[in-house]
Amino acid sequence: MKVVVGASSFAGNSDKAINMLLEKGIEVIKNPYGRKMTEDEIIEHLKGADGLLAGLEPLTERVFQNAPQLKAVARIGIGMDNVDIEAAKKHNVKVSNTPDAPTEAVAEMALAALLTIGHEIIPSNEDVHNGVWKKRIGFSLKGLNVLFVGYGRIGRRFGEHLGYFGSNIIVYDPFLPEISEKSLEHALAKADVITVHASGNEEILSPDMFSYMKDGVVILNCSRGPLINEDALFENLKSNKVSKFWGDVFWQEPYTGKLLGCENAVLTPHISTYNSLCRESMETEAVKNILEDLYSVG
Repeated sequence: MKVVVGASSFAGNSDKAINMLLEKGIEVIKNPYGRKMTEDEIIEHLKGADGLLAGLEPLTERVFQNAPQLKAVARIGIGMDNVDIEAAKKHNVKVSNTPDAPTEAVAEMALAALLTIGHEIIPSNEDVHNGVWKKRIGFSLKGLNVLFVGYGRIGRRFGEHLGYFGSNIIVYDPFLPEISEKSLEHALAKADVITVHASGNEEILSPDMFSYMKDGVVILNCSRGPLINEDALFENLKSNKVSKFWGDVFWQEPYTGKLLGCENAVLTPHISTYNSLCRESMETEAVKNILEDLYSVG
């Protein structure tokens, strides 16, 4: 049996997951490029493969059509936007993901970003390195009105962290009407901080939505880039309507867009799950999924 790996960082920090496969006599072929593969590259990589430990490579109808031996795809991560689920079903390929493993890491990263922004850590560090001794005034998390746009596993865990600091949690999530604000517009008007934790790629913070926000609002996004209108975010960062933005997900990656020109944008290269414990947990969970799916189909 042969399993190929799409995720570029697989087994980069721990051999636990790959050893689970090797101990069963399964041939494992890692991503040879060290980056996200193109459609043509993943088609070539999948030749003769029974299983795929997937990263963010495009898994389209064409890919499944050209991988007749493929039986299972185990996504290392939560998001499934790169997987054509209907095409997978059509070609009898089982698909799984790892929704639990990233929760703590991503919530922790969001907290770190908010604390970094609130306490002016990045500009203060730059000041000292440049010989400037300047005491900047930040903001406390206590009493802060934080709006969660989407309140699933990661949102709830981040909310728990903020609760320890005394922040006020506001939720907008149409799937949770019992705790959600009735309208996004009303929720935005209350928020000192907006943190995005929604699924899908449909734009939520459209240009019109920015007019409902408080002046000086902070926006965090570790969910999906397209949920926020890039042009509107750029304009509102430039005018300081949005005082600070942290983004770990982008409209295209690697990101080379206009937010690079905004000093009040803190940008990280999609690394919220990149700590040793989280990566090992995601990889081992994905391997358990693929073993279950491969052996259940013989």
